[in-house]
Amino acid sequence: MKCVVGIDLGSTTTKAVLLDDRGAILGRGITNSRSNYEVACSVARIEAITSARLDLLERALGGAEASTVLPRLREAFRLELYLADLEDLKKTLLGHASQAPLHQRKALEGAAKHVLDVIERNSPALFLSGSPRKSAFFRDLAGAAFVAEAEHLATKGEARFEPLVALYDRAILEVETRMRPHDTRRLLLRALRWLEADGTIAHLRPSIVQAIDAATSQRIEEATVVGTGYGRQTLPFPKEAVRSEILCHGRGAHRSFGGTRTVLDIGGQDTKAIQVDGQGVVTSFQMNDRCAAGCGRYLGYIADELNLGLHELGPLALRAKKPVKVNSTCTVFAGAEIRERLALGQQREDILAGLHRAIMLRAMSLLARSGGVRDELTFTGGVCNNPMATKILRELVDENYGTDITLNIHPDSIYMGALGAALFALDDLRAGRVGELPNFIRMHHTEAVA
Repeated sequence: MKCVVGIDLGSTTTKAVLLDDRGAILGRGITNSRSNYEVACSVARIEAITSARLDLLERALGGAEASTVLPRLREAFRLELYLADLEDLKKTLLGHASQAPLHQRKALEGAAKHVLDVIERNSPALFLSGSPRKSAFFRDLAGAAFVAEAEHLATKGEARFEPLVALYDRAILEVETRMRPHDTRRLLLRALRWLEADGTIAHLRPSIVQAIDAATSQRIEEATVVGTGYGRQTLPFPKEAVRSEILCHGRGAHRSFGGTRTVLDIGGQDTKAIQVDGQGVVTSFQMNDRCAAGCGRYLGYIADELNLGLHELGPLALRAKKPVKVNSTCTVFAGAEIRERLALGQQREDILAGLHRAIMLRAMSLLARSGGVRDELTFTGGVCNNPMATKILRELVDENYGTDITLNIHPDSIYMGALGAALFALDDLRAGRVGELPNFIRMHHTEAVA
């Protein structure tokens, strides 16, 4: 199967979208951006190919089997991926522990092994319990579990907290900068064992294995690639394979919602207000790119200050009873302002509601300068998954432009930039402008299984 790839290298996440030669979406992948951009792009690409294979598996299963078995198999597959990364982390971390000073080595190795064993024992509950996870990324899940167990050991006086966490910090940097393609078929077969534990699908095993073989044996070959995003100038791509994120977000939003005439993209490091015509071509734009105020990065600072997960900010802000007025959204002074307001007795949810409104007011100012809101407004970027941000945006649009404006928000809106890049890659393929593929794709092009 021949396809094209669009990759959006953002400041916090890297996304990839695969399109077939007809323009249909084959798969989407996302990972946290890291210090090695080539690895981030490679991991996002592998995630997109994995997504495509799982969709092929769904079609191969068909009918009732797909609806009953596949959701559980997907989660068990994610568990196997997590356990594979955890094994890599364990080897790396214990390797660093073995190099500690002799008088610390034995205690540090013992404590680290204990923490990692506990994380491994608790891993199935993260994926097989049906409860939502706080993050989709290995670093976040493993880091939270490691810190929690290290604190537990330190509280009991059985280990020192700082050396343990320092070991984790060193090891995770190494783990995240290694490219590790995985054997999808092998991991799916291992995942199947988790489903077979209760004996309810034993009679389905032959047909499931046959579907796994069919889904993983089909060759997926990238013909060309286009990259975009905040870090596009550092992408390990040929220069001609890089496009502006403004153009890509505009085109991706228009492809997903054909009536789109205005796009608001709030990512980790900047905010963009974009106007497009009936073909998705950008006609004007404004962006805030001089500081992180009003962007996802700012919300990340707020989450850290309140010791919350980024995903918890929006739901907590929705519980506000008396939102406070926030005049400044300067990231530099965010912590001091929050501490001052908490000292005055203001509630966290009320402070958060005020902060969210201040952020969205900045976005509305950009929209006004770009030409206002027309017809349909499509909200893209990671912040579009924040329910308080979307609620305030809806209110502000109603107040300033009327209630007849359609606001498009979708769980896959974070992929709009990568989708736009993939559409430009498809243009290149159809026009015969197929350039040299990036090294990280060429390196794995001969593999039969991603």
